[in-house]
Amino acid sequence: MAAILVLGFSSGLPLYLTSRTLQAWMTVVGVNLTAIGFFSLTSLPYSLKFLWSPVIDRFRFPFSGRRKGWLLATQVALAVSIAVMAIQRPAQALPLLALNTIAIVFFSATQDAAVDAYTVDICGPSEVGAGSGAKVLGYRVAMIVTGAGALVLADFLSWPAVYAICGLVMLLLCIASTRVPEPANLDEPPASMNEAVRLPLSDFFSRMGRRRGVWILAFVVLYRLGDAMINNMTTPFLLKLGFSQTDVGIVQGGVGLAATIVGVLAGGAFLSRIGINRSLWVFGFLQAASNFAYLLLAATGRNFPLMVATIIIENFCTGLGTAALVGFLMLLCNPRFSATQYALLSSLVAVGRDVLAAPSGSIALRTGWPLFFFLSVLAAVPGMALLPLFAPWGALDKE
Repeated sequence: MAAILVLGFSSGLPLYLTSRTLQAWMTVVGVNLTAIGFFSLTSLPYSLKFLWSPVIDRFRFPFSGRRKGWLLATQVALAVSIAVMAIQRPAQALPLLALNTIAIVFFSATQDAAVDAYTVDICGPSEVGAGSGAKVLGYRVAMIVTGAGALVLADFLSWPAVYAICGLVMLLLCIASTRVPEPANLDEPPASMNEAVRLPLSDFFSRMGRRRGVWILAFVVLYRLGDAMINNMTTPFLLKLGFSQTDVGIVQGGVGLAATIVGVLAGGAFLSRIGINRSLWVFGFLQAASNFAYLLLAATGRNFPLMVATIIIENFCTGLGTAALVGFLMLLCNPRFSATQYALLSSLVAVGRDVLAAPSGSIALRTGWPLFFFLSVLAAVPGMALLPLFAPWGALDKE
């Protein structure tokens, strides 16, 4: 569990550096909202990592174990590419910033595939809940560091200096990862690249059934769409509402992510009592309803206590939904193909987060903030509407 916690932290470190924290840097230097919104397309490798994840299942580096080799290689690449962000100038050379961001996201997505496979491989059936909780906890703590920590530091240091420090942190994580144990008694890897590509998909649909499998994959894409729209625009929204970078960093990146961690832990506790499928229903509804808090803040205007309450409510409910979704994805995987199957499923989550939510800035610009937040609630409806097709409420206790 300690090893999973460290790797979860390493997995979470790059995310905000290419999304919320980067959005704050771009907002401060005057990049327009439409460009900031569409900049989420640089996160496309998170959605496409299933294309190269069979390589992780099939091959290993000669200098370490089957899983640890990939962890170390991607972490070194991340340390270098994050540090290179220190020489970027968003206001003058946005294309170069985009290329650097894509490089970070590519290495981060590859690391995620290796970390997810490691977690599935090292956890026995009775440890899935604890393993997923440890991974999410480490991931969220890293988001506090790159959310609250980076934004607060940016009020005292330059943004390039902040990214240089984050590159150093990733290098230290690489050193720590040399101490994690390699999973024991791993299944034999696929015998060829053809098997590594073909068998994970055929195994998934043979276990789930073709029609049910399709509904599950569509659900994974759409379940967090409303939440993705919120995440894509909350930092620009709060800054434009008049809050300082320190306000946003401490409350959103600190208090908010702490609320997410509490939500994850509470979600794991309730999940063990009501089951994974009922959790998807209950937590999905709360996750969507929490967006009304931002609607109230947009209608009220700059109000610090209301901003704090809004961020706590939304992040707590996000934590509930995350606990249910991560547990659901882990249970869908066959350990023999854990890198590829989990990468496919998490890539579909990223499709909703990075691709379908990419027009969020343009929508907010056209509609104004109150209507935008109302639309984010409606965006959660399609995913919830799919639940009866593969997990009807009355049948949940039998599954």
